[in-house]
Amino acid sequence: MTNRTLNLDDDLYRYLLDVSLRETPLQERLRAETARLANARWQIAPEQGQFMALLVKLIGARKLVEVGTFTGYSALCMAAALPDDGRLICCDIPGDYNAVAERYWREAGLAGRIEQRLAPALETLAALEAEGLAGSIDLIFIDADKANYPAYFEQALRLVRQGGLILFDNTLWSGRVLEQSPDSSDTRAIQALNLALRDDARIDLSLLPLGDGLTLCRKR
Repeated sequence: MTNRTLNLDDDLYRYLLDVSLRETPLQERLRAETARLANARWQIAPEQGQFMALLVKLIGARKLVEVGTFTGYSALCMAAALPDDGRLICCDIPGDYNAVAERYWREAGLAGRIEQRLAPALETLAALEAEGLAGSIDLIFIDADKANYPAYFEQALRLVRQGGLILFDNTLWSGRVLEQSPDSSDTRAIQALNLALRDDARIDLSLLPLGDGLTLCRKR
């Protein structure tokens, strides 16, 4: 028994994947293609994608929003977990990787469930609220520019329904959250978000050491 989270070395991490990961060949191929890109570090871990797909099913989600889509792996995982009439709105900015994401969504037969909106995410989230979606989104996954994490949180709170989830990626930030006087605005933003979430009475909270840190917020 242990009273703290285990530290996963390479062998134990490989064991975790060997006994639990149910990645499809298409998902594996997308990860391999993404790994060849210069900004491959933006890719989430496969076990994280599988966990988020499980969350979609656990809460019976039908409406999802993703902030920061990259080559579409996390969207592929979550959209596959939706019912046939489910909808995922992906917010990203224009880039070469947009076409990669859409190509894999089509191949998976999921393009009809996913809408990609290419604009600054704060604008897209405001547009969704203006379209009458406030209080109706089941789950929002945020994995984009870290400096805007606090602003994304406030917009997500308006969009997500009571009992819905807001997920933040990179909330352990490879340990950089421990820096005392960070030069990086991204690091400062994540530190500020983590402290604010801890004390926010509007949500239930858990920060998991999954991937680079995954924070789950349940709207009360």
